[in-house]
Amino acid sequence: MAARLLAPLLLGVATSFAPPQHATRHTHALRRASSSVDVADLGVTMEDLDKSLVEDGASIVTEGYESTSREPTVADDGCAWTESKDSLEAVLTIPGLRGQPSGSLAVDVTPTTCTVSSFGFAVWSCVLRGRADAESAVVGIRDGDDLTPVITVCVDKAPGSQRWGGFIADIGEDSLL
Repeated sequence: MAARLLAPLLLGVATSFAPPQHATRHTHALRRASSSVDVADLGVTMEDLDKSLVEDGASIVTEGYESTSREPTVADDGCAWTESKDSLEAVLTIPGLRGQPSGSLAVDVTPTTCTVSSFGFAVWSCVLRGRADAESAVVGIRDGDDLTPVITVCVDKAPGSQRWGGFIADIGEDSLL
């Protein structure tokens, strides 16, 4: 008698876990619909897709962050860079310089390197990702909010240079090249 009472109850539980037939068809319809998108209302033609976004990439500006540490496990994002077609600006907040007064720092930019000195001793350096016009380098140094100096380096790229895609190619050994 108990088996006769439990059978309909168990059958009802088992069918409540099965997906309804219409849900499966609806899911397949959604997959088919998402594979093509109607963009006719945008007014874009195939010729528009072949046009250049800007002439020679003159107004394209890229930006990003890089670590100022030689350790691959340390990602301090201490270098914020902004690159245009002809120049690059890097804002360096190197954690290892915390506590150094901004007046004690000097920055030397060559066509391939950037070196930061404190009280006349080189304390951090890097190889640049591209060739720079070292004569065009403009450097600014100020005290940061957390006692870490903020160093701004603006430099023109050497004539004929491609996009660098960043500022730092490699960090000097023990922060020295």
